[in-house]
Amino acid sequence: MANILAFGDSNTWGLIPGTKERYPWGIRWTSLVQEELSDDRIIENGLCGRTTVFEDQLRPFRKGSDILPLLIESNYPLDAAIIMLGTNDCKKIFNANSHTIGKGLELCLDELEKYISPDKILVVSPIKLGSEVYIPEKDPEFDKGSIETSKNLKREYEKIAKRRGNQFLAASDFADPSSVDDEHMDEEGHKNLSVAILSKLQEMKSA
Repeated sequence: MANILAFGDSNTWGLIPGTKERYPWGIRWTSLVQEELSDDRIIENGLCGRTTVFEDQLRPFRKGSDILPLLIESNYPLDAAIIMLGTNDCKKIFNANSHTIGKGLELCLDELEKYISPDKILVVSPIKLGSEVYIPEKDPEFDKGSIETSKNLKREYEKIAKRRGNQFLAASDFADPSSVDDEHMDEEGHKNLSVAILSKLQEMKSA
């Protein structure tokens, strides 16, 4: 049995758009992937607000690069990993462009690659933010610039994965944010992403 870490933010945790609730097992993408992997184990580790390297003074313990060493050690051994981060890095408080966010991703990959072969790490660029994500009724921690930055993460992450020898998949090719909050996937998005990730994992396993 292979142990596969799924490391991400609220779209890995399974936040229901417009709420603080979580999609149940059988709806969120991590569980759908697990149900198809009878011989392998998905270790779910999504956290709302998680970033690659940025400290959020309003929400502590969200810095991905800091927590990864502990997660890797506590779940040892790990055979593969899926990492999908970057949406929260687009918040206006961090003032980071896609290149800077990519550097943060690489620090996370550095930690994973201490224990996992680069070709067994699936880098997933996140879904794009919707056009009204920043309005008061949705998430004003973002602004118009955040939307553009989120669109650029696919190209940046793909470039990084190719250079480092990681696998790559763009969540934005398979899922869009719900119109409810312009930030999180709906049930269909989780289903579509799960199919794409499952296919990629099977490809990685047979390689």
